[in-house]
Formats: sequence, C-alpha cells, structure tokens
Amino acid sequence: MNCKLFWAAVLLGTIVRAAALPLSGTRDTIPFRIWSYNASIEGVSRLYGVGGSPPERRIVSYLGAESTVDMPPLAIHELGLAGHVYRWLNGGQFPNTTPIFIAIKAPALLADIGFAVLLYMVVKRRIGEAAARWATTVYWLNPGVILNGAALGYLDPQFVLPVGASLVAAASGWPAVAGTLGMAALLTKPQAVVLGPAIALAIWNGSPGGSGAKALGRAAAAAICVTILVVGPIVLAGGGPSFVQAMGRLGAHDMLSGNAVNLWWIVGYVVRAIYSIEDYGVWGAFSHQTQILQISRFMEVGGPNPRPIGAVLFLAAAAWALWTARRTKDLWLFAALGAFLVHAYAVLSAQVHENHLFAAVPLLVLAAAGRRAFVPLLAAVSAIFFLNLSIFYGISEDVGYAVPRGLTIIDLSVVLSVANCAALVWHGAVLRREARNFTCKL
Repeated sequence: MNCKLFWAAVLLGTIVRAAALPLSGTRDTIPFRIWSYNASIEGVSRLYGVGGSPPERRIVSYLGAESTVDMPPLAIHELGLAGHVYRWLNGGQFPNTTPIFIAIKAPALLADIGFAVLLYMVVKRRIGEAAARWATTVYWLNPGVILNGAALGYLDPQFVLPVGASLVAAASGWPAVAGTLGMAALLTKPQAVVLGPAIALAIWNGSPGGSGAKALGRAAAAAICVTILVVGPIVLAGGGPSFVQAMGRLGAHDMLSGNAVNLWWIVGYVVRAIYSIEDYGVWGAFSHQTQILQISRFMEVGGPNPRPIGAVLFLAAAAWALWTARRTKDLWLFAALGAFLVHAYAVLSAQVHENHLFAAVPLLVLAAAGRRAFVPLLAAVSAIFFLNLSIFYGISEDVGYAVPRGLTIIDLSVVLSVANCAALVWHGAVLRREARNFTCKL
C-alpha cells in the first residue's frame, strides 16, 4: 500500500468515526452518563458504596436516572476524567445534550487511536512499513471496530489497548510491563481475564534465558502493585466489601445469551421454536424471529444449568489452545491465541453479550500482520461481529439502519450463530497449523 492510499484510508476512518460519535449508541450509554457525572463530582472511591452489613451497593443518579456501579474502577476513572473535561467545557454544567455522547465515547476513541498506533509501530519494527500500513488500515477501516466504539459507545477499546500492549511487552521480554498492562486491562473490563492465559504464556516463553517462573513472578508483582494503586483508595474509603460485591455480580444476567450469536443463542432458538409449534406450526415456529431466553425459564422447562456447561466447554477449548501453542515465542501466534480464547469464550460460554467478541478482531489483525494464514479468518470474524451488532442495534438504537434479520429464511441471528460456531472450529484449525509450522522451524 502506497503512502497516499494509506493516509486516505486513515482520513476516511477518522471521518466515519467523527460522524458516529454524536450518536446515542445503545442503552448502555445511560449508566455511562450516570457514572461519568458522579465520578466527575466526587471521584471513584465511594461510588461502589460504603458500609452496611451485608455490604450495600450505592445507587448513583443523574437527571432522575439511577444505576449502581458495576464496572471495574479504571473504566470509571476514565469516564470520570471525560466528565471533568465535559463539565469544564460547559462552564461547570453537565447538560444531557448531544455533546455528552462525544464526551463519554472519548476514552474509547483515544484507546481506538492508541491501538492503531500500537499496530503501526510494532508491525513496522518487526516486519516493515508495508505490513504496518496494511494492518493499520485493516483495523482503522474495520466496520465492526467502528460500530462498536464510535457508534454504539461500548468500552471495549479501553481494555483491548492495554491487552495488546501487554502481549507485545510479554513477547519482547518485559514481564513487569506486561503484568502492569494486563492488570490495567482487567481493572477496566472483566472480560480481560479471558486473555490472562495468553499473556501468561507470552511472559513465560518470552523471558530471556528460560527464566519463565521468575518472569511470571515479576509480572505478578507488578500486577499486584497496580491493583493496590487502583483499588486501594476504594478500600481506604470503606468501600472494599461493596466493591467485592459489585465485582462478584458481574455477568449475573438471567439469559442464555445476551444477543450474542453463539452456541447458547442456537439453544434458545431451538427451545423457543419447540414450545411455539402449537401456536405457529412447525414452519412458523422455526422461521419466527427469536429473542433472548432467560436461564430461569430454560431450567423451568427442564433444561440443565448452562453456566457450568459453558464454563467447562470454554475451559476445555482454552486448555487445548494453550497446549497447542505452548512452544511458540511468536508475537503473532500469541495474538492469535488471545483471539482464540476470546472467540471460544464468546461462542461457548453462557450469558455472553453481543460486544464480547470484540477483542478477537484487533488481536486477529495483529496476528494476520505477521501470519497471513489468519487473514481469511479475520475477515469472517469481523463480518460476524459487525452483523451481530448491526442486526440488533443498527448504527444506534434510536437511529436504526439495522441489517434486517429476515434476510435469511431462518432468523439471521441464528444463521450467524451457526457461522460463528463454525468459525471457532476454523480458528482452532488455523491456530493449530500455524503453531505446528512454528515448532517445525525451531
């Protein structure tokens, strides 16, 4: 890719993001506004709640809307900083007008830019200018990446940037930096825990002189220091028990799948269809648009508890992937492993939401920059992720332009779920082949 074409692509991606930032996004932006407002006034330490036996979750509010704080503290700090700037620009006021969406999306936008810069610098240093331009362009113009952050307002880019940087640091033999960044990611979004094994393997295999245990020790010490710095003020303010309670309730949603096109969405579709035959007939039941099925309802009709089943399926897939990639010292394969772990979690675990596949996309871009066998897989996962978001939300819940779910005879969400399950198997096959190729070259 020549220089002019590259900068044209950068400009195009920037323009699209700028146009998307004022959109209200999903309903998730409602608590984001509440958290940003309250964190900008009093900081983060007391927002989870203080005191009570059992611990009491604090309810915070903004213009009559109420919420508890159920995200890790670094994400709240980032929203609070954005709120400070927004308040300053508005002369001390915090109006609920269109610019507020730009403010609460600003941290994700900055992380989005940061990951593009990280891609460019890392790939250029390791492979060259042409590959760096390709990877940056593929990421910056990826429709799923743009829709997730700039349009719909999810916080995923804010944890993916430190995750990507952590993998780079680990593969470069900098375990303390990797541990610091890895914990920063986890203290931003809990889904980062899924990537922990990939980071740990990269630290172990990336350590010079085969001192993997010492490297992991340094990484763990750095991670503990970050945790103390971030969580310590909450504990000192008396909010430790409330914080633990809040983090313990993460993911406690009564749903097989939270609009994520995965294995459990298929299960929900089949169960709903079977119990709808009497009302719609066989054809009508299986061609009818499906929706979220509650876990409680699923178990009422005789289904097993999907939580432990999903956990076992994911852990089995993760263990297989770690064993498959155990000998690699290749940054691109570490990124591919991380992407596989995210992909396996998003497909096999219960209670997954539609945005939880996001991290697999930028990590596959990094993997594909160094190993082009991942390019077709990157295209497939990107398309599935983009369509997953689009069919439910369009470019914004209050704007529309969703891809119609009736395009296929069977609900498009179900078709995408089958495709995503197949893509996970494909992902594993490519990872296995590339890991074997690396081992054969040793």
